Amino acid sequence: MAISNILYGSFLENPFLKFLFIVFVFYLLSRIVQLVILGNIRRLTKKTKTKLDDLVIDAIKKPLLRFLALIGVKIAVNVLPLSEKVLSIFHQILNSLLMFVVVLLMVKLMDIIINVWGKNWAKKTESSLDDDILPLLHKTSHIVLMTAGVFFILGEWNIDLTGLLAGVGIAGLAIGFAVKDSLANIFGGISIILDKALKVNDVIKLENGSTGTIVDIGLRSTKIRTWNNELLIIPNGTLANSTIQNYKKPDLSVRTEVSFGVEYGSDIDKVKELIEKTLKKVPKVMKTNKNKSIQVLFLNMGDSALEFKARFWVKNYGDKFSTKIRATEDIYKALTKSKIGIPFPTRTVYLKKE
Repeated sequence: MAISNILYGSFLENPFLKFLFIVFVFYLLSRIVQLVILGNIRRLTKKTKTKLDDLVIDAIKKPLLRFLALIGVKIAVNVLPLSEKVLSIFHQILNSLLMFVVVLLMVKLMDIIINVWGKNWAKKTESSLDDDILPLLHKTSHIVLMTAGVFFILGEWNIDLTGLLAGVGIAGLAIGFAVKDSLANIFGGISIILDKALKVNDVIKLENGSTGTIVDIGLRSTKIRTWNNELLIIPNGTLANSTIQNYKKPDLSVRTEVSFGVEYGSDIDKVKELIEKTLKKVPKVMKTNKNKSIQVLFLNMGDSALEFKARFWVKNYGDKFSTKIRATEDIYKALTKSKIGIPFPTRTVYLKKE
């Protein structure tokens, strides 16, 4: 008993042994956290449907152990016979290391979140935007977190950041002006995807009248293939601020029209009935939908003809042009067969003799 008291007393009196003892205790604590706490949490996360929690547990394992070890050293260093100045320097070093470990942990967690979100996003879109934007998000998050970590560490060492922040602000302003168009295109592409207004394989009509199919939505531009197999490359910033007609929204059906005229004296009701029956026989024209029915409208008594317009719906916008051509041909044949005259513009010229 006396020997143990002597050893215990000498142990407490030796600051270096006390230092090692505290560090060893925190090492055991870190092993307990790793094996018991994190181990049990990992077994629970395996039963969930998402993999996000598993990835988070794997990511925090090593940084958490390093964090606990540094905390142990930070507490243990207080028992060493050091001057206040040296002890203060040790604490600044340890605080800087702790901040560095926290920043690395946040970087790993942010990468996991971006990857999981990116995979879910990629399943919902066929564009290549996710291939371009995910690396950009990774790099941006790394720069932001690392920069914040550097500022915190410099603040720990009592370094004046006023001049540095001013310089960074001026540099950021200059860079912003230099890349404002590129940033507008990038954010334009993101807004296009997030709004879900456009996607790959949609057929759209631009403000300038160009029509085509979207083949890709990239980080800076969107590619459209026209009916003439021409490739239009439009900056996303321009596209996001334009009025665009999407033929796939709200559904694939589309209305088209055929204008025609008959001679004066024709029976209007007979013309309407004839054209309506004719359009019902045209393939791919919608006939049963009440909200999208066939309409034959008598619009105007023109200079040379009674002017009509036939309106009808096509099930798929891709068949609009061919169906309109077929409907125009069938209307002409029906009018001719029924001996309803189709006038052409005439003009009578009177010559006055002197």
